[in-house]
Amino acid sequence: MLPDYSLIAWVLIVFSVYLTGVSKGGFAGGFGTLSVPLMALAISPTQAAGLLLPLLLVMDVFALKAWWGKQANAEVWRFVPGLVIGVTVGTLLFGSLSEEGVRLVLGIISVVFAAYMLLKPVAKKPISTRWALPAASVCGFTSFIAHAGAPPLNIYLMPRKLTKEAFIATCTVIYAVVNVIKLGPYMWLGEVNVTSAWASLLLVPVAWMGVRNGLWLQSRVNEALFYRLVILAMFLVGINLVWQAVG
Repeated sequence: MLPDYSLIAWVLIVFSVYLTGVSKGGFAGGFGTLSVPLMALAISPTQAAGLLLPLLLVMDVFALKAWWGKQANAEVWRFVPGLVIGVTVGTLLFGSLSEEGVRLVLGIISVVFAAYMLLKPVAKKPISTRWALPAASVCGFTSFIAHAGAPPLNIYLMPRKLTKEAFIATCTVIYAVVNVIKLGPYMWLGEVNVTSAWASLLLVPVAWMGVRNGLWLQSRVNEALFYRLVILAMFLVGINLVWQAVG
């Protein structure tokens, strides 16, 4: 049985899943962070997160097939302990987060990420690996509550001076790892259930199309303008969610 969502909600869900797939394919990596905040404009943030996780796992399989072998394994292993810590903290705090609280966190994440992408400094030398554990812990936590692990991951990994292919591949593997870690807690908390699983299954073709298009776009299209549009959308959605939470 499918969730009883409105037409507007389904449009936002389909668009969000497609955006996430494009991001998983390597085009404008990180703007999949927009998905849950966008879906949260029409449905509960926890419902959005639960619906999206199985799809993320499917997209991870597609993306890993394309990028496996190009990742920086040392960076991946540095992130694993922190990801476990972040997901564990998110699981323990789950019951204490109200829907308004989750919307507020999502909104703040969205606005901060947009501001970071606009104002990020160009690092003169690679960031120290000492920051891997705290960055990974925040990544695990934000990924758990909203599949929004990109901001802390990007803040750490972009100054590490990886090549474009190594950067995309490393992000792909780290996202796959954290999504696998989240699956058990999501099922235990009831965020992934029979109803959400049916909706996720229905959206698999959209996820596949997004990944395929992302793989095609990342090697053929200039990302600069697209990044600016996504950052603007991220900022506007974040402001809207903060307004919903405090209004």
